[in-house]
Amino acid sequence: MRPRPGEVLHFSEDPTISVFRPHIAATARHPEAVVWAVDAGQAPHYFFPRQCPRAMAWAGPDTAEADVERIIGPGGGRRVHAIEYGWVHRFLTVDLYAYRLPAAPFRPIGEPLPHAHVANEPVEPLGPAEPVGDLLQLHHDAGIQLRILNNLWEFWDTVTTSTLAYSGIRLRNAQPRHDHEPAARPG
Repeated sequence: MRPRPGEVLHFSEDPTISVFRPHIAATARHPEAVVWAVDAGQAPHYFFPRQCPRAMAWAGPDTAEADVERIIGPGGGRRVHAIEYGWVHRFLTVDLYAYRLPAAPFRPIGEPLPHAHVANEPVEPLGPAEPVGDLLQLHHDAGIQLRILNNLWEFWDTVTTSTLAYSGIRLRNAQPRHDHEPAARPG
């Protein structure tokens, strides 16, 4: 599921939205009311249930091959997404939709590279919500490894200290960090 030329996408579990109105998301670090959307490169970040925590990493222009080999590994392309076991059922059963929106009212946001597109005015979809379909198949078709982990934090810490490009979404919904201290042995 990718936008066509002149479009951006908004992913939602609600197939009944007729107008997207600018708002300040409860979790947003962005202080102004906007409508959020993504372009083709960012679309895979949203091949997930909305509230699902995910850690994503990919080879960028400044990525060392050693980090690709160490973190992404052999045979897995140049991108990896990770979720926790507790989200697998929801990932496999969610009804996710994509809205195609006209790109004209949107501008890229984020530094050093844009991570989204925002509009300051209401935006009407170009048509009805489209079912996204099988999220596992979307990952496969896009050549993205999908990892299922007990806990995202060790992977996240490894990725964020590497030369890979990365993004984390809804990490506040992830399992708490594990204390990596060994358990004390009874005396």
